[in-house]
Amino acid sequence: MNKKTNTFLFIVVATLFNILIMIVLMIIFFAVPPLIIRGEAYKKVMPYLMPILFLAAIVLTFFIYNVIMKYISKKIDMEKYFHPIFKRKK
Repeated sequence: MNKKTNTFLFIVVATLFNILIMIVLMIIFFAVPPLIIRGEAYKKVMPYLMPILFLAAIVLTFFIYNVIMKYISKKIDMEKYFHPIFKRKK
Protein backbone atom coordinates (compact mmCIF):
# COMPACT_ATOMS: atom_id res chain seq x y z
CA MET A 1 0.00 0.00 0.00
CA ASN A 2 1.12 3.52 -0.64
CA LYS A 3 1.36 6.37 1.86
CA LYS A 4 -1.97 7.95 0.94
CA THR A 5 -3.84 4.68 1.44
CA ASN A 6 -2.07 4.12 4.75
CA THR A 7 -2.97 7.64 5.85
CA PHE A 8 -6.61 7.19 4.90
CA LEU A 9 -6.87 3.85 6.71
CA PHE A 10 -5.09 5.24 9.76
CA ILE A 11 -7.48 8.19 9.99
CA VAL A 12 -10.55 5.96 9.60
CA VAL A 13 -9.37 3.42 12.18
CA ALA A 14 -8.24 6.13 14.61
CA THR A 15 -11.61 7.89 14.30
CA LEU A 16 -13.54 4.68 14.90
CA PHE A 17 -11.31 3.88 17.86
CA ASN A 18 -11.88 7.37 19.27
CA ILE A 19 -15.66 6.98 18.94
CA LEU A 20 -15.50 3.54 20.56
CA ILE A 21 -13.56 4.93 23.53
CA MET A 22 -16.13 7.70 23.94
CA ILE A 23 -19.07 5.28 23.82
CA VAL A 24 -17.47 2.98 26.39
CA LEU A 25 -16.71 5.90 28.72
CA MET A 26 -20.24 7.27 28.40
CA ILE A 27 -21.74 3.88 29.18
CA ILE A 28 -19.51 3.61 32.25
CA PHE A 29 -20.17 7.18 33.36
CA PHE A 30 -23.94 6.85 32.98
CA ALA A 31 -24.13 3.37 34.54
CA VAL A 32 -22.20 4.16 37.73
CA PRO A 33 -24.27 7.02 39.26
CA PRO A 34 -27.46 4.94 39.69
CA LEU A 35 -25.38 2.44 41.67
CA ILE A 36 -24.01 5.14 43.95
CA ILE A 37 -26.92 7.59 44.25
CA ARG A 38 -30.24 6.10 45.35
CA GLY A 39 -33.87 7.18 45.51
CA GLU A 40 -35.04 10.77 45.38
CA ALA A 41 -31.50 12.16 45.40
CA TYR A 42 -30.86 10.45 42.06
CA LYS A 43 -33.76 12.31 40.43
CA LYS A 44 -32.56 15.63 41.81
CA VAL A 45 -28.86 15.22 41.02
CA MET A 46 -28.87 13.58 37.58
CA PRO A 47 -30.07 16.58 35.52
CA TYR A 48 -27.04 18.49 36.79
CA LEU A 49 -24.67 15.54 36.71
CA MET A 50 -25.38 14.34 33.13
CA PRO A 51 -23.78 17.31 31.32
CA ILE A 52 -20.75 17.08 33.60
CA LEU A 53 -20.40 13.35 32.91
CA PHE A 54 -20.83 13.95 29.18
CA LEU A 55 -18.06 16.57 29.14
CA ALA A 56 -15.87 14.36 31.34
CA ALA A 57 -16.24 11.52 28.82
CA ILE A 58 -15.21 13.83 25.98
CA VAL A 59 -12.20 15.21 27.87
CA LEU A 60 -11.06 11.77 29.03
CA THR A 61 -11.47 10.41 25.49
CA PHE A 62 -9.27 13.22 24.17
CA PHE A 63 -6.66 12.53 26.86
CA ILE A 64 -6.61 8.75 26.20
CA TYR A 65 -6.43 9.32 22.44
CA ASN A 66 -3.52 11.76 22.88
CA VAL A 67 -1.58 9.33 25.06
CA ILE A 68 -2.08 6.49 22.58
CA MET A 69 -1.11 8.67 19.58
CA LYS A 70 2.07 9.85 21.32
CA TYR A 71 2.97 6.24 22.09
CA ILE A 72 2.34 5.18 18.48
CA SER A 73 4.35 8.16 17.19
CA LYS A 74 7.33 7.10 19.30
CA LYS A 75 7.09 3.47 18.15
CA ILE A 76 6.46 4.09 14.46
CA ASP A 77 8.20 6.47 12.07
CA MET A 78 5.07 8.22 10.83
CA GLU A 79 6.83 9.97 7.94
CA LYS A 80 7.94 6.61 6.56
CA TYR A 81 4.43 5.13 6.34
CA PHE A 82 2.02 8.07 6.15
CA HIS A 83 1.49 10.97 3.78
CA PRO A 84 1.65 14.34 5.56
CA ILE A 85 -1.86 15.68 6.11
CA PHE A 86 -0.82 19.26 6.73
CA LYS A 87 2.04 20.65 4.70
CA ARG A 88 4.41 23.16 6.26
CA LYS A 89 4.36 26.66 4.86
CA LYS A 90 7.59 27.74 3.22
